[in-house]
Amino acid sequence: MSDTHLDTDVRGPGLASDVALSADSFVAPRATDSLRVDMRQTPGGVVGYEALPDHRLKLHAGAPVAGACQFHRFLYTRGDLDILPAGSADIWHEESPSTSVVVRMAPALLMRTADEMGLPAERAVLGERHQFRDPQIEHIAWALDAERRAGFPNGRLYTDSLGTALAVQLIAAGPQVAPSPAQGLTRLQLKRVTEFIEAHLDGDLSLAALAEVAGLSASHLKTQFKRSTGQAVHAYVVHRRVDRARSLLLNSELPASLVALESGFSHQSHMARCMRRVLGLTPGEVRRAA
Repeated sequence: MSDTHLDTDVRGPGLASDVALSADSFVAPRATDSLRVDMRQTPGGVVGYEALPDHRLKLHAGAPVAGACQFHRFLYTRGDLDILPAGSADIWHEESPSTSVVVRMAPALLMRTADEMGLPAERAVLGERHQFRDPQIEHIAWALDAERRAGFPNGRLYTDSLGTALAVQLIAAGPQVAPSPAQGLTRLQLKRVTEFIEAHLDGDLSLAALAEVAGLSASHLKTQFKRSTGQAVHAYVVHRRVDRARSLLLNSELPASLVALESGFSHQSHMARCMRRVLGLTPGEVRRAA
């Protein structure tokens, strides 16, 4: 099946000039060095994708859509996935409007993740796949889309973590690999990482920066940090930011909007959501308790 639904420019190389390709629209994405999340909407008709240097993962996000490609007819439903490897192009026909979440991933991220997992480079090579289901990959793609729709309030650390998790799941779709023995961070590594988090709590922390502090790869840091603390890196940072916000609300007269920024939250409502989730209290309730 040659019918992957994924990218920015519908006019790929080699498409006939008389083919009327359907227009498409994107919600403005948030880009990082290795990951980009878009929402693509097409009105129906002939749709195509040009070859790009990134891998593309498409998650069907709208109503069911029937269509046909060179090889057969298809019906996409919410949650169906496609993979279009880097350098691949495609063209197909859809009978009605379609909405998809498209995740673009730099091959370097997949290669780096495979290397950090101790796997050979060939495990980081993706094959073209169409209309398949994978609960883990789907869950991560929805999480990335939710973060995009919210304006990326959780910062690079959260997006980096999701990108690494997605790379691990894509690699894991190949032959099974024996798990590495359980281990956590050394006492010195944990001290360095937690002190770095405290010192930069009001900034946009990234998984790569924390991994460098620990002297580990990003994927190893994620695994070993959770073994050492019982929390994922991002969850730990959120809890520390909530603790700082609570202290500032109780012990200062700063307005809640400044407390949010001083604690590393992107805005006041983001702080309120996290405080309700962690403490079961709103910022106003915390301040009144003082």
